Amino acid sequence: MTGLPRFETVARRRPVELVVPGTDLPGALAPYVAVQADVTGPGRTALTLRSGADRLSGGYDDGLALTVTAGGRTTTHRSRRHARPGGPLEAVGLSLTGTHLAVLGREGGVWTVRGRVDLAGRVDTRDETWLAGLEATADGPVCAVRSGGFGQLGLRDLRLVTHADGTPYRDGGEALLTATSAGPGFFDTAHTSVWGLHPDTPALRHRGDLFFRRPDRPGVFGDHATHLLRDGDRWLAATSTWGDFDRAAPGATVGVTLAETTADLTRGRHVLDTRALPLPTDGLRSVGVWDPHLVRDGDTWLAAYVSARRFFAFHPVLATGPRLDALAFRAAASRRRATEGPTLVRLEGEWHLLASDGRDGRSGERERYPVFDLDLHEVGTLEAPYHSNLPWPTLLPPDGDGSWLLIGFDATRYGGALVGYGTHGDVVLARGHSGEPEGVTPGAAG
Repeated sequence: MTGLPRFETVARRRPVELVVPGTDLPGALAPYVAVQADVTGPGRTALTLRSGADRLSGGYDDGLALTVTAGGRTTTHRSRRHARPGGPLEAVGLSLTGTHLAVLGREGGVWTVRGRVDLAGRVDTRDETWLAGLEATADGPVCAVRSGGFGQLGLRDLRLVTHADGTPYRDGGEALLTATSAGPGFFDTAHTSVWGLHPDTPALRHRGDLFFRRPDRPGVFGDHATHLLRDGDRWLAATSTWGDFDRAAPGATVGVTLAETTADLTRGRHVLDTRALPLPTDGLRSVGVWDPHLVRDGDTWLAAYVSARRFFAFHPVLATGPRLDALAFRAAASRRRATEGPTLVRLEGEWHLLASDGRDGRSGERERYPVFDLDLHEVGTLEAPYHSNLPWPTLLPPDGDGSWLLIGFDATRYGGALVGYGTHGDVVLARGHSGEPEGVTPGAAG
């Protein structure tokens, strides 16, 4: 099999932003907001998010801490190990991501989370009436106060925005991407964002954010691991319901929803109504599905996704059908146990499924990009740098200069030790040129 070159890493990007420029409080569409302020001198500082009688505050007074007033009581939350800044405090930040409240300090140009608390059971942060009344204030020796939508500490799960036939959707000189914008914690602090990538530079530009209403429960969720595609005069957004995932909860699961709209989802902040997208797992033991990627090949839809036999042991699956609500199971690479990010790519006229083998796979199925046919038989391996975590094999075909771009990410964390896993990663870009030696090694895994 031919058609892809070898890839070499050419750039890294880390667009950290606590408050998205151009967004403002009062009023919020989703529970992904932040307020920040520069510190101008000694003394107590306090940043507050308030809606009705609920007050969520964070600030500095001999250390950074949080104060929550809700449900008729007030509690204070201070980390014993991480509350004190490690150097001169330049700025203070307060973020609400899902149900998680965090206070951050900026030292040496880097934001570090110094305190956090889960508000689940105390404040219904996903309630749209509560969000509509949300406002921000700042007190103490501060200046340059900004409030608005929460941005990101890192980016992962990067996927091209496409037309329904799988070709990349471009806007001028930019290819568009969806990404998971990492929050200060695990998966339930993240959300979906939309980015423009100029492939020649390569520079990333934030364009918007997507949030979702669920068909089975009220509120607004930061679901992510999303594929956004243009189908005629409508946009389809298939996304994974990670926005409230709790592995320890009884019956914990992840599914996929589908949103449909004629609104321009390539810019601005949107809340989308969704319906369940049934992805078949016939004959498989499955506790959840995620990472959807959809392509329409003539009159047939192809749907690639991940199924997990347990959290976290997972593998790719492929379904096909005449409509997205009438998909039938076609194949699964069920022997695998740490393979995700399935991506449908047409190589020399034939559809293939690319995926990412993580380090927890079996021998011969670790830290590599396998290439499958549509029966999910491995037919080769993409020759490209494989970084930490599970970088998706997102391939931007040549557009003029003959170079392919592989858009991935790694496990580099941000925000300090208190938040742990979930704040990754760096965006890692690799380039390969058409006409160079072939970069797909034939053969299956050992």
